[in-house]
Amino acid sequence: MVAELERRYPPVWAEEWDRVGLVLGEPCAPVRRVLCVVDVVPETVAEALAAGVDMIVAHHPLLLRGVSSVAPTTYKGRIVHQLIKSDVALYVAHTNADVAAPGVSDALAARFGLTGLRPLHPPAPGSPAHGAGRGIGRIGELPEPMTLAELARHAAAVLPVTAWGVRAAGDPGRMVRTLAVSGGSGDAFLADATAAGVDAFLTADLRHHPAGEHLAAEGPALLDAAHWATERPWLDDLAALLRATPGVETLVSDLDTDPWTVHAAPPAVDDKEPRP
Repeated sequence: MVAELERRYPPVWAEEWDRVGLVLGEPCAPVRRVLCVVDVVPETVAEALAAGVDMIVAHHPLLLRGVSSVAPTTYKGRIVHQLIKSDVALYVAHTNADVAAPGVSDALAARFGLTGLRPLHPPAPGSPAHGAGRGIGRIGELPEPMTLAELARHAAAVLPVTAWGVRAAGDPGRMVRTLAVSGGSGDAFLADATAAGVDAFLTADLRHHPAGEHLAAEGPALLDAAHWATERPWLDDLAALLRATPGVETLVSDLDTDPWTVHAAPPAVDDKEPRP
């Protein structure tokens, strides 16, 4: 199982700061059932244990930064102890899956039916991941042009449902034909979207000042979805990959692990009118 994952998502493709690969478990232990998740949190661990899986394959690292203890008195320590006691392995494919082709953003682009895909942010020449269409994000053509307002509504319909939903920045009537997408946090790639000349850029975790400055410089319109929602589509592709291994059953977690759980819409215009 580890060999198949590393064939599709070689660890050398990951960013230097990233922590990918086998986190827990014996490399040669048999794997019959796998749960694919975006986040390793108590809720998805409980789901894995209830399903009797042998391995969790996660997108986000559980142990991204150094720790001095995995005692069960700590949040992550409790998760580590649960998995070890239950003999459940943990494997992470993060930025090496982001840059892969097909990878995280290909699955996101497929939700919009984008064609003519190319990377938004290709790896630097000479880097291990360079070439073969790999890179962060994807740029493509929508099947039919639509306004930014229509695209925002369409995005909310085709992406996994979250309380966050989808918000957009720019002229609601702007026509969008070319769309850039990047699963996960994407405001580091605003300049790439501008340089590519796309009409709009959909990603997650956009911040106030970078987004405002981007629009002031006449950059593409922006669509900001929940982080989890932009990466959840990849789990289906990951499950299909692992399912091709004889004797392996794959499950996909649909537990919404986005931290934002309440969305309050503003009152209707009529409700804002003073009442006698």
